[in-house]
Amino acid sequence: MASEVRVIGEDGEQLGVLPLKKAIELAFEKGLDLVEISPNAEPPVCRIIDFGKFRFERERKAKEAKKNQKQVEIKEIRFTATIEEHDIEVKLKKAREFLEDGDKVLFKLRFRGREIVHSDVGVQLFEKIIQDLDDVGIVEKRPFIEGKFLTMMMISKKK
Repeated sequence: MASEVRVIGEDGEQLGVLPLKKAIELAFEKGLDLVEISPNAEPPVCRIIDFGKFRFERERKAKEAKKNQKQVEIKEIRFTATIEEHDIEVKLKKAREFLEDGDKVLFKLRFRGREIVHSDVGVQLFEKIIQDLDDVGIVEKRPFIEGKFLTMMMISKKK
């Protein structure tokens, strides 16, 4: 632990660099706590403040930050190897909406029976999807075969 600390008063004024013992005594005289704000600074920065109030403010800021965060969801869109053109357009429209909302989209193409022999059909379909959604999404995982599924993941371009 540092022998000297930079002390900030309860109203925000700089009290300077003081020995730790003197800083603790100063806080005790005012009926407040000495709270370490920045332990990595040289010398460490401490503030004379009511610790309960400090903890409440910190929790309130964390809750506010969490409320403003958007949770990214993974939306899944499934295809078959024999899907028709109109069905592809409908699913691409939905995928575009998901990507514009900032969600990740997982595309899965299921091969039935011996359709897996023609996996190039699925790769071509996914390449078409990549081209069509290029303006709103980026490929996070390129198309790869996983069991009887051809899988690909896209993420939104907007932050």
